[in-house]
Formats: sequence, structure tokens, C-alpha cells
Amino acid sequence: MVDPVPPLREPAPAKLNLYLHVTGKRDDGYHLLDSLVVFAGVGDRIAAEAADAITLAYEGPFADAMPAPEDNLVMRAATELAALFSIGTGAALTLTKSLPVASGIGGGSADAAAALRVLIRLWQLPPDDPRISKLALSLGADVPVCLMTRPAVMRGIGEEITLLKSFPELHIVLVNPGVGVSTPAVFKKRTGDFSAPVDWRTDMDDADAAIEHLKETRNDLEAPAGQIAPEIADVRAALDREDGVRLARMSGSGATCFGIFGSAKAAETAAENIAGAHPDWWVAAARTYGA
Repeated sequence: MVDPVPPLREPAPAKLNLYLHVTGKRDDGYHLLDSLVVFAGVGDRIAAEAADAITLAYEGPFADAMPAPEDNLVMRAATELAALFSIGTGAALTLTKSLPVASGIGGGSADAAAALRVLIRLWQLPPDDPRISKLALSLGADVPVCLMTRPAVMRGIGEEITLLKSFPELHIVLVNPGVGVSTPAVFKKRTGDFSAPVDWRTDMDDADAAIEHLKETRNDLEAPAGQIAPEIADVRAALDREDGVRLARMSGSGATCFGIFGSAKAAETAAENIAGAHPDWWVAAARTYGA
């Protein structure tokens, strides 16, 4: 008897925008961004097994909040990758959903990117084929950087990615108040002048220096997101009250916020305090991936 082949598994880590400047707007309506992106040791997961057709199932604490599988970006990523390389077989995909939905930490984009990575392995495709990068961008602005899962500066509409030569690991706390925020709605609320891009060094490996530089930046979407979800201000206040917090701000288009702490112990203590005071919030202490 032949032993069954175990499924391939691929993490879909949370994506954090440590800063996010809106630098312009194209004629087609897409906004131009400048953002420092890192990934955290907490997230979703995709598993894949060989099958006759492409299918998607959900599990995990946020599975019930997901759309019908056929409406998930993971299914689009899988079917378009199969079509791109004329794949004659399918894949049974399982998404373990551990991140809140529509939370500004790249869950959907990270899931789609993880699906591409795991299917590249399952179908034995060339990972450096330039058609895969083009497919990733067509799926969404954040998918290309999530495909790489490394600290990077992302510009344009997501297609201009500069991987950092070095970047420190950071101790963070992620907090979501249980409110989903629509990214298009946040951009629609944004008003005022555009911001200048940040001159971020690609070889910064000192955490103190990185945090001080981040204090000179901001998230241009935090104010408009706060108009849609006032709870964001409560989350920021909860993080700012914790001992040892070095910097707190919203990630992406919200509503998840992060706090950077000086040590793993400080981050864990803050997460325990916030979770205890707000049991209906999603709270996680984690460490970001360095470069």
C-alpha cells in the first residue's frame, strides 16, 4: 500500500505597512503609494493537494467570515495560474483563516500570494517566470510584495518593489477592534495634498534607528479610515498607553493597528493587557521578519 502524500503547506503572514504615504493618483483612478512593508510571524496558511479540479475549503477562527470560495482571490489566483501554464490537473486548497477579514494587514493578498507559491511547488512551475509577477500584480496591488514576503519599499501601485538589504526584527503587537474597513471607501474619504516619498535606506539594520526614522513618517490613510471606523482611535489609544511602546499607528487601510515595543516581553505583556481589557478585540504579539 502506498502512503498518502501529505499536503504542501505555505504560510500567509500578516503584512504591515510601517508607513504609508499616498504620493499621487493616476488618470485611471489608482493611487500611487510609498510604503515600507514588513511581514509578521502570525498569519493565515494555505495547504494544497493534487486533485482533479481546483477547489477551496476554509478552516480556522475566521472561516465563517469568508466569502463563498468562488469569490475568494485565492480561487482566482489558482485558476489564472493554471490557465497561464496550461495545467491539466487541479488542486484541493485549504485556507486556514487566522487573521481578521478586511483588516488592513494584507490577509486576502497574502492568501493569494501563498496560493501562488504553494501551487508553484505542487505543479513544479518555474518560480522566476516573469509571467507570475504580472499575474500577481493583476490580482491586487499588495500581491507582488506578499509573494516575496520580505521587507521592502513598495511604490507605484505596488509594482515598484525594492527589497531591503537589511532590516531589523521588530517586536510588535497587532490589535483589531473587530471592524472591517473597505479599502476603496478609505481612499474615497482621503482629501488634501499628496505626500512626498520617503528616502528610506535599504541597509538599515538597527532597530532604534529604524523606529526613529519611522517617527518622521505616517500613514496617510489613518485619518480617513478613522472617519469610517472611530474604533481605530480607541485601538491607538490602548497601544499608546502600554509601557514600552515605541511607536503605534494603523496599518494599511485599517482597522488593524500595530505597536512596536523594545522587547518580546514588553510586547507580550502589552498584548495580555489589551486582550484582558478588550476581550472582543483580536490581539496578537509577534515578531516581524528581518532582512
